[in-house]
Amino acid sequence: MPFTAKSGKFNAKINAVEVGTGDKKITIGGENVLPFYTFDDAIANAPKVGIEITDGGLDNEPDCIKKYYEGCTSVVDMAKKAASFEGVDFLSIRLEGGDPNGQNKSTEELIALLKEVAEAVDLPLAVCGCKNVEKDAELLDKASQALEGRNAMIMAAKEDNYKTIGASAGLAYKQIVGAESAVDINLAKQLNVLLTQLGVNGQSVVMNVGTATAGYGFEYVVSTMDRVKAAALSQSDATLQMPIVTPVASEVWAVKESVASEADMPEWGDQEERGIDMEIETAAAVLVSGSNAVILRHPESVKAISKMIKELV
Repeated sequence: MPFTAKSGKFNAKINAVEVGTGDKKITIGGENVLPFYTFDDAIANAPKVGIEITDGGLDNEPDCIKKYYEGCTSVVDMAKKAASFEGVDFLSIRLEGGDPNGQNKSTEELIALLKEVAEAVDLPLAVCGCKNVEKDAELLDKASQALEGRNAMIMAAKEDNYKTIGASAGLAYKQIVGAESAVDINLAKQLNVLLTQLGVNGQSVVMNVGTATAGYGFEYVVSTMDRVKAAALSQSDATLQMPIVTPVASEVWAVKESVASEADMPEWGDQEERGIDMEIETAAAVLVSGSNAVILRHPESVKAISKMIKELV
């Protein structure tokens, strides 16, 4: 008997969300198959790769990343250079200096910097906060206003501050709202429901369902993303059909395996190679688990993941 392959495409689709404006805008999501299942159906919008810089500029970057920004004297210079690296689809700026338990930079200072960066680059933008819920509500509210007209991703609205960020980014200034939950399908779904009940268009929401560096309880990340995609596609669950955007960089470059010097850990080998490997491994894993975009930091990681995506889609 002849073998007749069964199609793995679904009637449901992940929402297609446009980010940015003009010639450089990107579209994430839109697929009706599991990640990279191009043998079941064509994937209209390949996963995208963003590069991350922070308001701290080069001060908090490891030497293996600093060298790629040689000659840059400001965050704006870094933004321009980052936008030119091979494989970059969008630019993400993390306003980590706003953390009240850290540098506690003022909202006014950070938003002024954000405006300068936005004026300097024409790539789609993503804005990440400082991981302090109260400060992020203030920061990302003002960021939404400052980037009016740029159709930027404002990352991230959480259960404790979604009303402020959702109303500002999703309703007042028509940005893309990033809904951040903590590696739990029920929490991800609940936050999406809360945002849509607030009045935010579900077609203007992306999800950060949480991640970890490969090797750090990563099985929870994989299982959560698998369950989200399965519910969205096989069960046609509209509350989970938002594309997934995963900020890999802030996780990877915070673990000792990536940042410990070779002098401190000679048995681990070259620090730059380790950091790149950790970032590539983590990004590749979340992409095949269902992420529609990843945010990385090392230019070589960006190049490698971008090449992988092109060869698989």
